[in-house]
Amino acid sequence: MLELAHGWHWDVDLGPDCLFVRIKPSSHADHSCLAESLWLLLRQHFANRLVLELDDLPMLTSELVGQLMLLQKQVHTDGGLLRLCGLSEEHHTTLRCCQLTEHLPSYHNREAAVMGHQPALIG
Repeated sequence: MLELAHGWHWDVDLGPDCLFVRIKPSSHADHSCLAESLWLLLRQHFANRLVLELDDLPMLTSELVGQLMLLQKQVHTDGGLLRLCGLSEEHHTTLRCCQLTEHLPSYHNREAAVMGHQPALIG
């Protein structure tokens, strides 16, 4: 696992036309630089499609949602695509309450995210 943003660890896999990043924060993770770090990671791999695997994410805070939205805007402006997978039911509820399910599409797993099959609708 790599640590690129302070307190964030991630595994990176490069697929055809897509970068897969499984993120896991430590207890002292700095959310304020997550979008920028992931954006730089995309640039380093010459990719514009990103699947964030969030299975190891304990909480989806408002600051983290803000970073995901910032990243989504950067990726979209560059003609790319951001998809999430592995969110818990509680995380889905958070996105629904913030009315962000259309802006941050979430899928059950990596394969569904790549194929763009039915986003995960929980609850």
